[in-house]
Amino acid sequence: MDLLQLIVSGVSQGCVYGLIALGFVLIYKATEMVNFAQGDLMMLGAYVAVTFINILGWPFGWGLLATLAVMALVGVVLERLLFRPMLGEPHFAVLMLTIGLGFILRAFAGAVWGNEPQALHAPYAGQVLRVGELVIGYENLVIVLGTVLLCTLLYLFFRFTRLGIAMQAASQNQLAAFYVGIPVKRIFSLVWALSALVAAFAGVLTAPVSMIDPLIGFVGIKAFAAAIVGGFGSLPGAILGGLLVGLVEQFAGLYLPPGYADMSAYVLLLVMLMIRPEGLFASMQQKKV
Repeated sequence: MDLLQLIVSGVSQGCVYGLIALGFVLIYKATEMVNFAQGDLMMLGAYVAVTFINILGWPFGWGLLATLAVMALVGVVLERLLFRPMLGEPHFAVLMLTIGLGFILRAFAGAVWGNEPQALHAPYAGQVLRVGELVIGYENLVIVLGTVLLCTLLYLFFRFTRLGIAMQAASQNQLAAFYVGIPVKRIFSLVWALSALVAAFAGVLTAPVSMIDPLIGFVGIKAFAAAIVGGFGSLPGAILGGLLVGLVEQFAGLYLPPGYADMSAYVLLLVMLMIRPEGLFASMQQKKV
């Protein structure tokens, strides 16, 4: 039963890693940029939810929708003001810009909401589901179900909508997409909006489980490891990599000495780079011409 309990906790935490990794992959596939501020966007989304739900007293559902809308707008603004002018610049410059953005977002969150940990008021917080001797917190259950729902919606969006297909075309070949009439720059803005929305969704899901503070965005480093483990460029790989990191972390915390659990994600990353550098899903495709 302890094994099942560990698996439930690992899958729940892995879903959070997977959602943040999904944001990494979405931006990289479309723009070939690596956004190291993705975890900080999750943190900002959690604080925006706290504002709507805890401070303004909105119902949880409406607060979630408002948070997603605000964070999508934040993604568009960041792309237009910071990252669009960086198109064509060296990758190292873009990388440093995203790292600097993370520092700014953490300082902004500390100035606006303070550095004391806060909890998001969720109607399901503290409730448990008992299946025999297995105890599953509603917060963990909501994380898993929310991840499944979001991944299903993203699959349907990319598979059946014109906008989703246009995003895939732009990620394959920007010039060819432009020549066939796809507004590539607008697509980039929408990709950043979608990535920020996914990060905010992860923040709202994890906020009732762990306290929110400006430093929770550092979880994005583990999510980056998860994206590489799954195959940096594969959307299913991002989720699978997140699940693997979450499970390995839980089992390392049980069977290894204290302090080793936090190292496990990076050990897994190093092992994967040595035995299969392309990740579990080798979808780092060549651009089509």
